[in-house]
Amino acid sequence: MVKRLGFSMLLLAVMGLALPLSAKAGFKSKLAVEIDGLKNKQGQVCVSIFASSQGFPNNRDRILQTQCTKINETPLLMSFDNLKAGNYAVAVIHDQNNDSTLNLNGLGMPIEGFGFSRNPEIRTSAPKFGEAAFLVAGPNTNIQIQLKYF
Repeated sequence: MVKRLGFSMLLLAVMGLALPLSAKAGFKSKLAVEIDGLKNKQGQVCVSIFASSQGFPNNRDRILQTQCTKINETPLLMSFDNLKAGNYAVAVIHDQNNDSTLNLNGLGMPIEGFGFSRNPEIRTSAPKFGEAAFLVAGPNTNIQIQLKYF
């Protein structure tokens, strides 16, 4: 009888530990993105979240979530809900003419503002996913992106 009771208590303890772990498996996080360095309040800001290096930063078919919003204040704060725990990278454009595209000059240089998570140094091309990737692991993740203009 004591052995059976001990086994039952052990089973209940294990089940009690397993329930919180299974509840966290479906856990969803909120990402807050603060965008600073806007040159003006013309147009809109578009933020795109990528979950892998495939297509980062400009393949629209590979975007996990995206939002565009008019600029009403600076710095501008945008948020995304329901992100699973994992690595993500964010690309931002200051779309001054509202065409949802980062416009380039004849030499291929951006003529609108842009930025990436982790604010990597930009040399001759966009950063790789790994240079902009950050971890979402808790209920709330906050990042800051400083826009750049050429």
